Amino acid sequence: MDKTGIIVVSVCVLLLGWWFMEQKKFNEQQAQAQAQYAATHPALATQPTASAATTTTSSVASAPVTATVFGTNAPEQLLVLTNGRARYTFTSRGGGLKQIELLDFPETVSARWKEQVTNTTAGVAVLNGRAAVPALAILGGEALVGDGNFSLTQTATGVRLEKSFANGLRLEKNFQFTSNFLVNVDVRIANTSDKPLNLPAQEFVVGTATPMDVDDNGQVEGAMWFDGISAVDQPLAWFAGGGLGCTRGAPRTEFRAGSGNVVWAAAHNQFFAMVAMPPTNAPAQEMIARSVTLPLFQNAGVVTNIVAPKGIQTALVYPALTLSANSSFDRQITFFAGPKEYRTLVAVGAQLNNRADQVMNFGSGFSSFWGIGTFFAKLLLAAMNAVHDLLGVGYGWTIVLITVLIKVLFWPLTAASTRSMKRMQALAPELAELKEKYKDDVQKLTAKQWELYKKNKVNPMSGCLPMVIQMPVFLGFFTMIRSAIELRGAHFLWVADLSKPDTLFMIHGLTFLPFISTPEGLPFNLLPLLMGGSMLWQSHLTPPSPGMDPAQQKMMRWLPAMFILFLYNYSSGLALYWTVNNLLTVTQTKLTKANVPVVLPPATNPALTPAPKKKK
Repeated sequence: MDKTGIIVVSVCVLLLGWWFMEQKKFNEQQAQAQAQYAATHPALATQPTASAATTTTSSVASAPVTATVFGTNAPEQLLVLTNGRARYTFTSRGGGLKQIELLDFPETVSARWKEQVTNTTAGVAVLNGRAAVPALAILGGEALVGDGNFSLTQTATGVRLEKSFANGLRLEKNFQFTSNFLVNVDVRIANTSDKPLNLPAQEFVVGTATPMDVDDNGQVEGAMWFDGISAVDQPLAWFAGGGLGCTRGAPRTEFRAGSGNVVWAAAHNQFFAMVAMPPTNAPAQEMIARSVTLPLFQNAGVVTNIVAPKGIQTALVYPALTLSANSSFDRQITFFAGPKEYRTLVAVGAQLNNRADQVMNFGSGFSSFWGIGTFFAKLLLAAMNAVHDLLGVGYGWTIVLITVLIKVLFWPLTAASTRSMKRMQALAPELAELKEKYKDDVQKLTAKQWELYKKNKVNPMSGCLPMVIQMPVFLGFFTMIRSAIELRGAHFLWVADLSKPDTLFMIHGLTFLPFISTPEGLPFNLLPLLMGGSMLWQSHLTPPSPGMDPAQQKMMRWLPAMFILFLYNYSSGLALYWTVNNLLTVTQTKLTKANVPVVLPPATNPALTPAPKKKK
């Protein structure tokens, strides 16, 4: 094996070793967190918990949380209003939105095979419904919270919540509904006494990002904020101890950012977001995000997960101040609570500072690729919706059609690459002779190789060109499928939900396999296996580069297995795209090889032509 092969193999071994160690650390932290949660909630794991709000239609039961923020000396008052697309439940405890039910987005059936799941599709998607603190509550210690109980009144245009303190402080919040899942909120803080009041820093709670169901591991939960130039997303992995690079540290409980430049802040999960947007001329001082422990999921009174789920509570922070006697001031906030649907977020427009792609997470992580992946993500999402709306087919078939269209567009380039690789394969014997002849002179070997390529009109880089050009498209697909709410609950053949793995059944007991096992066992996901099989088939049809070390060739054969491991529990929509793309590539390779035979004349390099033997 040459030096390059040794380096590549060594890096792969190190990455796999690091992944094993990090998975072990993560599992230990999860077990520790579960033990702590069970110690503080001994009854929760053995008996069902009564719902705290009888007005909710969600199948997820409410339960006590680790800390009681608001007093229970007064009964909780609830007021439920709807505008046709969302149902808002206001609560007197905390004076805010207890939950937001999105009527156009039902709860989805678990993508994994579970015998105990019987009817989990009766409800609708709920935001902030399992959190201890309502959205738009004001926190800041006893001086701003008191017992936390507000009076609640319906007005002609919305809802008013009011609270008065013994020292003369008065809080008044007015909510007014608009379109596109937006609510205008006006908060008045008044000093009705004849003495100045010192107020601590005020936290206006945006909401709590929560997993949507027991199969949602929360990996895409995050707290996001925008400073007028760029958006930063702090994912749940950071709170779990993740960091930059290949490291995992101690779990963190709090994140702060901003210095008088917080244009908006959000709490989001994979497909939904709550965003608080102050006026552009009055940004918040800071944003703060905290990791919180949520109740266990239940179905028909039975706990359905063994690890307590985590959420992220996000808030806008305004500085401490002194409020003079008999004075008041107002803060306005535009509040969005709805789907991360690109067309809807674009319609919100100015309030988000035209950063719909940031809320969609199109511009974060390696998949952005200096904005190229972001561009293709938006382009592919628009194309997918256009095909779906035009033809009226399901999103599974839409992905298939989009993949075929992309393959047709790249067909000439891929065909030219296949022909060039075939000519390269024909040159393999001569390249091997050159390598043997000039093995001690690398510079001379390189010159002779390029001379041979030039004479035979072969470009050794042509085989990589289609992959390089199509990589941004793949990154765009990866990013788009990860965030497209259109795929949530979309069916395709045996796939119950294209946004989740296509698990057909669970192999119980196999919980020790890295990357792919779950606490319940090994899920049998068919599409990633088909994806890996099609990759293996494609690799056997693609000739190796001339001169490649045999050990490197063997390592390349293992690439399909590595992709299966990394993407086994990813969205089945991505596995569908990749499988169809691989099958189309196999078809094209076979057609190109069959229809365009390439035969190089023998001994094209005079330097390698054997001298004629002399007659004796």
